[in-house]
Amino acid sequence: MSEFQWVLKGRCYKLGHDVWHAGGVVPSWIITGRHFDPKDIIPHLFEETDPGFHTRCKPGDIIVTGKNFGMGPKMNGYIAMQALGLGLVCESMPFLAYRAAIGCGVRVMTDCVNATDLCDTGDEIEVNFRDGFFINHTRDIRREYPPIPDALMEIVELGGNAGWLQQWQAKRATAVS
Repeated sequence: MSEFQWVLKGRCYKLGHDVWHAGGVVPSWIITGRHFDPKDIIPHLFEETDPGFHTRCKPGDIIVTGKNFGMGPKMNGYIAMQALGLGLVCESMPFLAYRAAIGCGVRVMTDCVNATDLCDTGDEIEVNFRDGFFINHTRDIRREYPPIPDALMEIVELGGNAGWLQQWQAKRATAVS
């Protein structure tokens, strides 16, 4: 396994405002069918919003979205994003969507005012999720946004709630023995 990176540098995939989780991030049948294995979800990530996305993206690429991204407290799409090594920059997202993304270990910054005005799909961008820096290398634009809160960094770095719980359990087992 490679070392976790807080800085991602890759291609921008720009989405608009009001992207629902069901239908926008993944098809509704992925959610209702209770699909949680990344290999089952990845081929359908953004298939209704950006057909063929999963064949073009690569680790380090960053999804930049407008307001109200990921509405609906579901995590299926975030499982796929984390497995693909993608980052997420949002102008806004509901609390439950943010909680699901963090819980799945996705590097995500929200409250990034006018982020969609700073880039287009295909631009080369760099985001430092630990310190809150957003750089569009294609347009030579730099902004600073609220980073991932310190209290959540360990969860993201360990791959989400499951990784954090595995570490906690291992520490507990070591302390007991």
